[in-house]
Order: sequence, then structure tokens, then C-alpha cells
Amino acid sequence: MFDVVGIGNLNYDIILTVDHFPEFHEKVNAKGASFGLGGAAGNTISWLAHMGLRTGFIGAVGNDDIGKAHIRYFRDIGTDVSGIRVVEEPSGLAVIMVRGEDKRIVKYPGANLRKELDFGYLSRTRHVHLSSNPAEIIEMVVKFAAEKDITVSVDIGEMPIPRDVEGKVDYLMMNEDEYRRKFGSLDLSLSAAKNVVVTLNGGGAVLRDENGDTFEVRGLSAEVIDSTGAGDSFDAGFIYGILKGWSPVDAAKLGMLLAYLTVQKVGARSAILPIEGIVKEAERLGMELPFGKNP
Repeated sequence: MFDVVGIGNLNYDIILTVDHFPEFHEKVNAKGASFGLGGAAGNTISWLAHMGLRTGFIGAVGNDDIGKAHIRYFRDIGTDVSGIRVVEEPSGLAVIMVRGEDKRIVKYPGANLRKELDFGYLSRTRHVHLSSNPAEIIEMVVKFAAEKDITVSVDIGEMPIPRDVEGKVDYLMMNEDEYRRKFGSLDLSLSAAKNVVVTLNGGGAVLRDENGDTFEVRGLSAEVIDSTGAGDSFDAGFIYGILKGWSPVDAAKLGMLLAYLTVQKVGARSAILPIEGIVKEAERLGMELPFGKNP
């Protein structure tokens, strides 16, 4: 059995920090560069595996050095890789230019378009986390999870999703800009999802639970070096808390902590810590979180 199975893209990230973004035909020298494995759901699963949860992944990589690196990395952190296809297509790639909290991204999906669902594999998990997936995959997984009493979280930006499918989503996770563009305001009752979690510009989050109650969680102040992967880190903290039986507010606070750690380093996975290190960071910041509590 798994605690969490992630479904999404697996990319190789090339991250360049710049003073300004290039204009037409302009060449810009980067202040710094970082190279590493990425992909939203993969980043979230990486945190959860380091935090001690039993994790698996469904995706696809190329039969190339990048694909081999993804497989090796997941094996090293204890994530099951039997759900990852190796195909004769180049692995996915993302080129990211970062200027403070702003960034520009160019992606090549490559092998990611060749992922295939394995419902037998999914039936072995308590929770499924989805991001960066075609709409038909999201719909099939959400419906399957609802039938099998598996909880599901979806972080898909502004990807359209039928309202009847959205109503089966246990945790819809978006940032403020995505939510406002999709629903027209920050009114969390506009979403049909059972629970809604929206991270706010400048830090913090607002939540709406199944009872219709809303909560706001304050963010942590940090100098942003690179925001790549911050949302994925937040998702990991929130999912960990929920699976450990925490309240949604405490789960969101843990998400804020992981995002806070992430933005202070370049790269989506550079800040990842084991659960012991996360506990120490929470104590250092004076955060009271129920780390010893289990469902």
C-alpha cells in the first residue's frame, strides 16, 4: 500500500536567475544557473517521500540520461517507480528565467504526453495527487478515486474541469491568480470541490472546508530567491498534514513552512528536508504543529 501516489509531468529544469527578462533579440547574461529534476507532482512526491510517507508515481520519461536520472532519484528516496513508463521520446524539459518573485517558463512536454494510467496501481493508495495532466486523465482519476474511497487532491491551475467532476475532488488547490481568473473572484463557495485551498499573493492561504467554513492562514516572510516549486512544496505540507489527521488549518501552516523554505533557495527541490529537519525549522520559527499526532 502507498500513502500517496503522484500523477504528473517529470521534467529536467534549467533555472536562470536574471536582472531583467530579455527584450526582442536581446541577449542577457544570467546571474546564476541551476539544473535539476522537476515537475510539479514529482516535486510534491519528493517532499512526501523524504517526510517518511510511502509514495509511488505514475508518469513517463524518455529512454535517455534525464529519464534514467528521474528513475534513479525516486528509487534513492524510496518512491516506487513501477508506474513510470520509459518511452522512445525525449524526456520533458523546462527552461525557467527567474527575477525575484516573477518568472518566465518554456516547457517541452516530450515523454510526459505518453503517461498511462494503471488503475490497479492506483487502487493500492490512500491518496492521489494530480498536477499538470490532460483533462481526461484528471476526470478518470477523480471518478475512480471517488468510487474506491481514495482521497484526491488536484492542483491544475486554470485547467477546465467539468463541475460534476470538480464536485468529487476532495482538495482543490490553486493560487490566488488562478482562482480569480477561473471563478471571477476569491469567493471560495464558487467552487464545487469538497475542500478548497487557495494560496495568496504575498503569502498566506484561505481555505473552505466541506461544511462551508472558511479560514485564513498567515504566511511566513522570506526573501524570495526563486519561487520555482513553492506551490508544490505547499501541496506536500498540506497533504502530509491531512493524511496525519491534522486540521486543514494546521496542514496549511505546514504547507506555508515548506514553501517558505523553498523560495529561499534556487531550484524546486533544493530545500527538501527529512521530517526531523522540518520539525527543527518549525521550532526555530515558533510554529506549533502537531507533528506527533497520527490518525
